[in-house]
Amino acid sequence: MTNLVILGTQWGDEGKGKIVDALAGESHFKAVVRYQGGNNAGHTVVAGGETHAFHLLPSGVLHADKTCVIGNGVVIDPHVLAQELSRLEDRVGLAHARLLISDKAHLILPWHVLRDRISGERIGTTGRGIGPAYGDYVTRRGIRWADTGDRERFRRRLEEEADWNRYQVAALLDFYRVSTGDRNELQIDDALNVDRVWSRCWPDVQAIRGNPAVRSGDAGAFLEDLRSGGASILFEGAQATLLDIAHGTYPFVTSSHPTLGGVYVGTGIRPDPLQVLGVAKAYTTRVGAGPFPTELDDELGEHIRQAGHEYGTTTGRPRRCGWLDLTILRYARRVNGLNELALTKLDVLSNLPALRVASAYRIDGQLRSEFTVDEGELSRAEVQYTDLPGWAGDLGKAKSYLDLPNAARAYIQFIEDEVKVPVTMVSTGPGREQLLRR
Repeated sequence: MTNLVILGTQWGDEGKGKIVDALAGESHFKAVVRYQGGNNAGHTVVAGGETHAFHLLPSGVLHADKTCVIGNGVVIDPHVLAQELSRLEDRVGLAHARLLISDKAHLILPWHVLRDRISGERIGTTGRGIGPAYGDYVTRRGIRWADTGDRERFRRRLEEEADWNRYQVAALLDFYRVSTGDRNELQIDDALNVDRVWSRCWPDVQAIRGNPAVRSGDAGAFLEDLRSGGASILFEGAQATLLDIAHGTYPFVTSSHPTLGGVYVGTGIRPDPLQVLGVAKAYTTRVGAGPFPTELDDELGEHIRQAGHEYGTTTGRPRRCGWLDLTILRYARRVNGLNELALTKLDVLSNLPALRVASAYRIDGQLRSEFTVDEGELSRAEVQYTDLPGWAGDLGKAKSYLDLPNAARAYIQFIEDEVKVPVTMVSTGPGREQLLRR
């Protein structure tokens, strides 16, 4: 039995969906579990020549013999989940799919999106309502998936929380001094009128609950039964280590725990040791505001963006691009207890004359080999780079690790030597077949 966690080691968008899809096909994994985040995350999987973008569904949903689980640590927008299920049914059918939604998962409702649009711009949120939904969860105002199982109970909870949200929105509008024109654009009545919220949400709830591929219940109990029976479980994180609300570059972070600790809180599985596979790009990207010491704000950064198609799966926003930062990977190793690494998008770096890798920072005269999330320290950091040779050719044609150019293999070896974690998988393109294992 091997229970494996796949999580991001940088600022997200590392290609976790592809790695989850590849490993979910292994027969010993009986469940694929999403343990945190909301539809602010996007995982892209290319299978059979088709591109699938998942926002709430676990990336293992394309495999027929798996149960996919949405854990209690996930916040669910019913409208988004209903649309995602419908799209998947239209494209590949759902006769084989099995989805379990935790009764303890909290809902994203229209007033959460409204509050996010008013207040989230300062840190570059996606405006999907994720932060306010987690905020209501923490302050014990949230509505959970279990509340949707009874029509009258759900309606009553909406009425209770709509009243409270009217006060919240009024205070936010006053604080942020939103103009009259912006107030109209925000469609406040649609987000706070109970009848309108009900007419939008209830049909989506019914569509999800009425889907024969979907059931609801105690996800933690289900996973414990699997574990006790000797089955293996694959846990899928969204976002990444430096976006963790506790361990990331606060306040430019998400509202949940993408790191290893989030698995236990977000699923209810007991804290047995887990194998941890960290996913890292061969370079670094991030979306939104916040520090980024190795950012390339020049033609080279734009070249990487175009070559890597670095635009958000969920928002379409252009990602900021920069050199690989080994201080980040060392930090992720410590926080998550990484056992191995999957290196993605190595092909994007092909045909560059030379490469740079951040190996340390010099801060206030001291050399640091591990990343710091302190914004003040990062503003004073002088990046210490190591220069490495580039390589030519199309890595996507490689059939095995040994087919890679010597310089590409030397790049991977350098990462292993510096981070002290073996690179066991290398992605050389978007396709399922473009994943080399060592």
